[in-house]
Amino acid sequence: MTATLNPTTELLNHDDFRAALQDAIKGREAKNASFSKAWAEGKLERHHFARWAENHYQYVGPFADYLGIVYANTPDTQTDAKDFLLQNMYEEELADIRHTDLLIRFGEACGTTKERIEDPNNANAVTRGLQAWCYATALREHYVVATAALVVGLESQVPEIYKKQIVPLRETYGFTEDEIEFFDLHITSDVVHGERGYQIVLEGANTVELQQRCLQFVRWGAEMRYSYTRSLYDTYVAPDLEAAQA
Repeated sequence: MTATLNPTTELLNHDDFRAALQDAIKGREAKNASFSKAWAEGKLERHHFARWAENHYQYVGPFADYLGIVYANTPDTQTDAKDFLLQNMYEEELADIRHTDLLIRFGEACGTTKERIEDPNNANAVTRGLQAWCYATALREHYVVATAALVVGLESQVPEIYKKQIVPLRETYGFTEDEIEFFDLHITSDVVHGERGYQIVLEGANTVELQQRCLQFVRWGAEMRYSYTRSLYDTYVAPDLEAAQA
């Protein structure tokens, strides 16, 4: 396919660049990590979801902070990009209900507490690494590269992850609609965020070097989210299974 032509010598058109961005995620989708599969197959227990909430808060809780750093690094001439970042931050923090409050509500329904969820001591090392990578990428990279990493590589995956997880939350695990509003909201909102992120990257990555940097960071972002999701299984689920089999 044309998206795989030597990108160091040729600027990809929008269609080929988008295909290359999507290819950078393929094979690294967090929906296919062991924790996601166990979730979708109804093999987890509520205390596993509690551990997920405690870790996920440390990753997504500062998401508006990551975007705020990218916003500060975005030139004033890039009004579409700045408007998108502001809207995304608004939806995270100032809309009808903060997204993190919905996450805390789900965690409390799983048996943990707001205090535990907000305490970084309850996150594992891989989660802390993902948070640090998000901060570093937002701070150090060109705004288009940071958008590619955070919105395309990470956020655009959310609808497909949660579509597989919300059905068993209702039908297998018995959560109420209020308790799982966090997932329902992100299935719709992150479709819009992901598409707008793609458009900013397609328009803004106007050199070969920028395109390649974006592809690298989308690939890394997908790898980071996959590793984070797999680590939840390895840290919290696998030991329970081993104990049950002993």
